Amino acid sequence: MRLEELVAISQFYGSNSGYVIAGGGNTSFKDEKYLYIKGSGTSLANIEPEGFVKMERGLLSGIWEKTYPEEADKREAAVLADMMAARAPGEEQKRPSVETLLHDLLPFTFVVHTHPSLVNGLTCSVNGEAAAAELFAGDALWIPSTNPGYILSRKVKELMEEFKTRRGKPPAIIFLQNHGVFVGADTVEEIKAIYRRIMDTLEAKIIRKPDISDTTYVYKFSEWFGRLLCGFGGRTEKEHDWYVQFRRNAEIARFVQDRASFAPVSSAFTPDHIVYSGSSPLFIEDSTDDPSGKAADAWKTHLERTGIIPKTIAYQGMGVFGIGISQKAADNAVELFIDTVKVAVYAESFGGGRFMSEDQISFINNWEVERYRSALLAK
Repeated sequence: MRLEELVAISQFYGSNSGYVIAGGGNTSFKDEKYLYIKGSGTSLANIEPEGFVKMERGLLSGIWEKTYPEEADKREAAVLADMMAARAPGEEQKRPSVETLLHDLLPFTFVVHTHPSLVNGLTCSVNGEAAAAELFAGDALWIPSTNPGYILSRKVKELMEEFKTRRGKPPAIIFLQNHGVFVGADTVEEIKAIYRRIMDTLEAKIIRKPDISDTTYVYKFSEWFGRLLCGFGGRTEKEHDWYVQFRRNAEIARFVQDRASFAPVSSAFTPDHIVYSGSSPLFIEDSTDDPSGKAADAWKTHLERTGIIPKTIAYQGMGVFGIGISQKAADNAVELFIDTVKVAVYAESFGGGRFMSEDQISFINNWEVERYRSALLAK
């Protein structure tokens, strides 16, 4: 019965783009012996019982007794191996969420982790921590921007114990800077009530909502982008189609007026933005004399500077293109860029936006776990 409740609450938030986009977010249910957590690369919107991974909590808790290498790659590989070994018999073909340890730590029956743009307007802002303390009267725990995986779980464990000592109870709300929010409770009704409180409180505080009216949608395979990709160090498998999804609305138009206007959305706010829409969107300045040549030069310069094929391309005065090797990947790229736009607008209410640091962006771009998730979700 409780697993059915987990499925229902997962689909409830997963099917609402105000809380989850693409394959983001994760949920869990636990009893004394087992943790059931969303499998990596699984979408909450249509998850079924088999989409959760059954984990042995005794083995998960044993991870905290081990000492791991300081070097990030070796540490994360070792932790992943131990986490995979904690899968219950029969679950060997599934891969649990990277945030499994964090879910197991939280002393609640249900945990729902989402990335609402409204919440991330707070968590990805200059004054987010102070605003969270003011708005939630010390009931919520704030976690400074931390690389995901074992390090994040360890940081939450440390700060949660301090919070419990001060307040006499564990935090039911955990805001993760440049990431999202965790909500824990012993019933799904309590989960919904806490989320309503969070959203209502933030709604009352914001000074401006993003204007996404008059949205233009254009989806097609673009031979022009395909030529750019093959010609400037992108994929050379010519049989591989590249797909393009275009978006323009009132808010996007404001951000693509020129390079200065684009600055507030020119990098990544959260790990999901990196996974789906990339950490380095390309901005192409308009050129009436030679638009194709201008675009080609910008593309080449971008690849030389970043070494990464951009998943999103903003064209001055026009709009934003999402590109990918599948329709789904192109759709996700542009949808997550629109989320970036929303976060930037909401962050105006909390002192302006604050991107992830370059070190954190590099960690995500090179982290095996996120490469695995990105590959699954591009299919």
